[in-house]
Amino acid sequence: MVFMGLTNPFHKTSVDDYKGVVVPLSQAIRHPTVAAEYARRNSGRPSLSDGSSHVDDAKKDNDRASKDNDDGVMTSNSLGYSPYTIEGLRAEISDDMALVTSAEGGDSQYQYEVKSRLINKAIQDIGMGRYNWQLFALCGFGWFADNLWLQGVALTLPSLSKEFGISDTHVRYTTCSLFIGLCIGASFWGIGSDIMGRRLAFNMTLFIAGAFGIAAGAAPSWIGACGLFAALGVGVGGNLPVDGALFLEFLPNASGGLLTLLSIWWPIGQLVASLIAWAFLGGRFSNDDGWRYFVYTLGTITFCMFLARFALFHLFESPKFLLSRGRQAEAVAVVHGMAFKNRTTTWLSEKILNEIGGDLVVETLTLTPFEVVKRKLASFSGERIGPLFRDKKLGWTTGLLWFCWATMGMGYPLFNAFLPQYLSKGKGSSGGAVTANETYRNYAITSIVGVPGSILACYTVDIPYIGRKGTMAISTCLSGVFLFLFTISAESKTQLAFSSVEAFFQNIMYGVLYAYTPEVFPAPNRGTATGISSFLNRFAGLCAPIIAANIPSANPNAPVFVSGTLILGAFVAMCFLPIETRGMQKL
Repeated sequence: MVFMGLTNPFHKTSVDDYKGVVVPLSQAIRHPTVAAEYARRNSGRPSLSDGSSHVDDAKKDNDRASKDNDDGVMTSNSLGYSPYTIEGLRAEISDDMALVTSAEGGDSQYQYEVKSRLINKAIQDIGMGRYNWQLFALCGFGWFADNLWLQGVALTLPSLSKEFGISDTHVRYTTCSLFIGLCIGASFWGIGSDIMGRRLAFNMTLFIAGAFGIAAGAAPSWIGACGLFAALGVGVGGNLPVDGALFLEFLPNASGGLLTLLSIWWPIGQLVASLIAWAFLGGRFSNDDGWRYFVYTLGTITFCMFLARFALFHLFESPKFLLSRGRQAEAVAVVHGMAFKNRTTTWLSEKILNEIGGDLVVETLTLTPFEVVKRKLASFSGERIGPLFRDKKLGWTTGLLWFCWATMGMGYPLFNAFLPQYLSKGKGSSGGAVTANETYRNYAITSIVGVPGSILACYTVDIPYIGRKGTMAISTCLSGVFLFLFTISAESKTQLAFSSVEAFFQNIMYGVLYAYTPEVFPAPNRGTATGISSFLNRFAGLCAPIIAANIPSANPNAPVFVSGTLILGAFVAMCFLPIETRGMQKL
């Protein structure tokens, strides 16, 4: 599987690869966060017909186990009970199902949810380890690349305008071409990951972005540059829906805040793009081919990230995806592999899954290439989208989230995609026009100030009474307010101050939204839901440069006003979201 430091990316995971990682229930170690959550939730609450609690029932199981270890019960822990009998696990799962879901959708859906919760518990007991942290970095590459190119294209606009003789307003259609690719990539890779698996999409997105990114640096004309930016957008557009869902499905519930922290890679992408632009576009290269060296550099960075994903790291397919496809043995093998990578053990086995969740019947199909394509196209049908509206609460959540993604998708690029142009039109510190060096310096400062926002969001999302929804709503409201404040003065120092504060809250806003969205949806439809969310975001972003290019030039702040209004509209929608995902299991 590994040769000279390189992995075989096509290796199929099997339990035979990881001997010695499985232990019987009698030797299993329950992660403290799992036991503490179970005890907290059941403390003082009768849940059995005789009025006793599951905690009391688990204590009785433990007493029985002390006489007969063949039942496979672990030693009593510090909480004084052991849930690790088959009966105890079954009681826990039943309790979870009663609290969280009505288990609609037939026997197959019920069995999937039961087994998904068992896998959740196994992953929780394995805990955060080397594999999870490696995945954190590699999924972060996708978020990094997304904003690297979104900001990168924006930073090339003044140079493209100068080299190819395109007007300042007409050149904004360059961003439109990028968003065409982002729309295609978000819908194809988001939904395709539910059919083809997360692993293929995980690797191909950065390969496409890197290859076409390097090629864009040699564009012979403005039309050629637009076409190559659109092509790289097809790759970049799939990163956020795929990487967020993939990381979530390997993340222990107790470490759920890390999904929000994953968004820190997004402002880092903007920061790197702004620093490289400052070197190539704000310095000695500003009047020649600096934009080409800039784009070459971004393309090379992206392709190197693909190589790190593909050749230096063996990505396991998502166990939730495998389970939803009836590939249960592979799902168990992935959990074994995760335990092996993290240098620990696991109690999960197919026998336990089947004993508690039943035998899942799967129809095996052999598809021709034409049928595969047909099935992919069928994914846009109501069969995939329908489950997102299966009950009132989930339906409202889906509709409101898609509205937020659309309004923010248009509002964000109306300001950020043209921020270098806005900054260049201000008044410099000496009272004259802003120089190129000062423009790109201010843009770099704005990027630096925005980075801590994602770190702060990681902590606020787990604060009681604030959680995901509160953090999103507050930061979105403040982002909209500071957009309006940006327009009150043309002084570069004032614009720098307000754009920096806006970037700080904006990174909180987007970071939590990207984490909250995949948390709300169950794994069988998670890729579809997040893919459509990302598609709406990109499609609305596609309209942003059209609006910016056609707004009358009498008021140069008009696009910023529209941006602020849209962001505040998203804030209102967030206030009505009915589901808070803080502390919830992710199916």
